[in-house]
Amino acid sequence: MKMMKFKYISILAGFLFMAVACETTELDLADNPNELGENQSDANLLLNSIQIDFGRFVELMGLHGGQVTRIDYMDGRNYQNAYTPAAFNGEWSAAYQSTGAVFAQEGFNYTVNGILADVRAMTPLAEEQGFLHHIAIGQAIEAYTIVTLVDFFGDVPYSEALQKSDNLNPKVDPGAEIYDAALQLLDQAIANFGQDVSTEPVDFYYEGDWEKWIKFSNTLKMKIYLQRRLVDPTAIDSFNAIVATGNFITETEEDLQFQWGANVLQPDSRHPRYGNTYKPGGADEYMSNWLMNYMLTTEDPRMLYYFFRQTNAVPGEEILPDEETIECSLESAPAHYVAGNHIFCSLPTGYWGRDHGDDDGIPPDGFLRTIYGVYPAGGRFDDSSFEGGRSGQGGQGAGITPILLASWVDFMRAEIALEEGNIAGAKMLMESGITKSVSKVRSFINLDTSADREFVPSETTVTDHLMRISEAYDSAADDAERLDVIAQQYWVSMFGNGIDAYNFYRRTGAPRTLQPNIESSPGRFIRSFFYPADFVTNNASVTQKSDTNVKVFWDTNPDSPAFPVAN
Repeated sequence: MKMMKFKYISILAGFLFMAVACETTELDLADNPNELGENQSDANLLLNSIQIDFGRFVELMGLHGGQVTRIDYMDGRNYQNAYTPAAFNGEWSAAYQSTGAVFAQEGFNYTVNGILADVRAMTPLAEEQGFLHHIAIGQAIEAYTIVTLVDFFGDVPYSEALQKSDNLNPKVDPGAEIYDAALQLLDQAIANFGQDVSTEPVDFYYEGDWEKWIKFSNTLKMKIYLQRRLVDPTAIDSFNAIVATGNFITETEEDLQFQWGANVLQPDSRHPRYGNTYKPGGADEYMSNWLMNYMLTTEDPRMLYYFFRQTNAVPGEEILPDEETIECSLESAPAHYVAGNHIFCSLPTGYWGRDHGDDDGIPPDGFLRTIYGVYPAGGRFDDSSFEGGRSGQGGQGAGITPILLASWVDFMRAEIALEEGNIAGAKMLMESGITKSVSKVRSFINLDTSADREFVPSETTVTDHLMRISEAYDSAADDAERLDVIAQQYWVSMFGNGIDAYNFYRRTGAPRTLQPNIESSPGRFIRSFFYPADFVTNNASVTQKSDTNVKVFWDTNPDSPAFPVAN
């Protein structure tokens, strides 16, 4: 893989990194695309806004998906109350249309216009000027956005949305119909990407490589077919038909990802997980004990890239328990943790995180807890220096939000192969996904110029890890255990965006090895989230869900807590 290169993109008074994959973009804008006035309704500025808000939207939705699936840490002991309706107000605004308020959540602090609102405003302007590639990018981004809204909330407004004063109370559309609309958008996008145009847009993702955009659009169609395979008898055939063309994301250089920058102020373009972690008062976030433990026990070579340890000892492990810093270090493991042989409270050698659902108070451990590393947040590579994280260290926040990666596509295909009874094929695709993920992650060492490369995992370590996972797959007793192995590795590769983990977990129930909530009776797993409070308050045609047990249209699996297994 070529070395990833970055240049500043000037937006208003600051710089925002937006180069993606292995390409480089440089853009100098006189106006802030996230604060457009009526006299600034320009297709180029609107498309810039769409692309930026899309990255922010995926980052936040991906964080929530990761939290409920143990890729990230979730602090709610009761699923029903873990996420209040107000928790998704910002994401809803980012997807639809901002109220003009500053969005401050999960490390973000900015004003959004709304992806779909900007697409609606841009499209007629682009049509007048023959800007077909502008339109195509908007169509592809809109398709991903509306599918994600369905996956998290179920039925949402679409056909009547964004009509302003013509309809202040848009009805929700069935999720299945929105999925169909997304497929139509992607077909239109593919056709538009294939057209010759006289004026090209500034493309923050693929640098004007329209063949890559076509591959992304086809891959997103594959994701849609995979997602609805439980309710669509033709879905697997449709999925395989795209695979047969070869015109989908297969190589890391084709990954779609949002590139963050290193600017601190006006605007703060750094990865929000970096901004929340590398700060004067210490880290605000905890890492998932389940993920760290799984990677430790499998000796995963990505460990030192994902996590940076600020200390080499954890209370209850190398040093005596300490109630002030880790309250649970003086507690016994819950009975259901003991029965399931799950990790509890602490990990060795400085991996300082929290268990799923642990909502203990926040002790003075901001410079002790494990923090995000160089991948994907642009932090530090863990070279056993055991120093507290400070702003400006490592990659200075110039990390990525992964959106759709070649490694993930291999895991998607592995799921289908196993479903079709192709045990050997599923294993081969899993191994390919692991290899691509490890290679991509290892390339991020170049972001941390201060890292001691003596600690970079050797090729032998990489090979041994792959062999270890392959042996676990081969020793599985049945397809359910094989799917557990695939899913665990899929989870590791999705660090940085858990949207598809949340979907996979509800679709398959795997992996069954996840650490359960620390509360023995946390209520049913979230099958869809509450509608955002702003949406329900401002729309007279909508009633809030009674609980989070409402399934999205493609989820035909048994009710929780029997499904998924680790509630």
